[in-house]
Amino acid sequence: MKISQALNIGTQVLIKNNIKSPSLDSEILMSKAIKKDKKFIILNSNQMLEEKSFQYFKSLIKQRSTGKPIAYLTGNKSFWNYNFKTSPDVLIPRPDTELIIDEVLKIVKYKKKLNILDIGIGSGCILLTILKEKKDFYGVGLDISKKCLDISRINASILNLNNRVKFFKSDVDNFTYGKYDLIISNPPYIKKFDLKYLDKDVINFEPKIALDGGLEGLSEIRKVINKSSELIKINGKLVLEIAYDQKREVVKLLKEKGFYINKILKDLANNYRCIISTRIIK
Repeated sequence: MKISQALNIGTQVLIKNNIKSPSLDSEILMSKAIKKDKKFIILNSNQMLEEKSFQYFKSLIKQRSTGKPIAYLTGNKSFWNYNFKTSPDVLIPRPDTELIIDEVLKIVKYKKKLNILDIGIGSGCILLTILKEKKDFYGVGLDISKKCLDISRINASILNLNNRVKFFKSDVDNFTYGKYDLIISNPPYIKKFDLKYLDKDVINFEPKIALDGGLEGLSEIRKVINKSSELIKINGKLVLEIAYDQKREVVKLLKEKGFYINKILKDLANNYRCIISTRIIK
């Protein structure tokens, strides 16, 4: 069977299962199956496919047809200018989160030797991207999941950042290490009873611990703000990713803990997504 024929079979299976980008996903999974890039597939579409590779491709298509995300099937996800290893143990890096990177790099443009804390580091995409862009910054990654920390360590090693980052397995409530110029967090913020409305790609496959923000969606955000007020230096920045409908409540929590609101960013869908604040009261 030719590569083009296998691609068509894969695409049709994904179409029948209502996968949003069937042709593109089929090409990505073919790249995974034969260990070649997309350019090779396009230029060699008439090449015969080995039976072993075809069977592997079909198994990937079958998994994708159930909604399993591409990032988990390929084991990596592009974020900012880098590729990050992923697994079903970590939340998949999202384009909207790149807004945080863009804003942070503006804030720290003229800063040197800052200490950064990432609360709930996951794959490490936020902290490690900032460290990669700012060569004299140092970072600490915090997570309650050992498996998340394992993935973060792998990504730190791939990006040659081992000498500028430390990792801790701890709940934020019990973390007391260091004082920070910048704290970043993308905590779980989905309301518990809203989880069932998420896309099947998300709720059936991504770790619920990284999504479930409690009954109001604010339980983890509240913890992050409370602890950040202790860990952050005066005039330090706290950058929080939030749900589209949490602006008012989160602003109130921040002000109660002595933070000044600098900016509230909207995401690619024009929803409120990120709050930038400064610690101004001891």
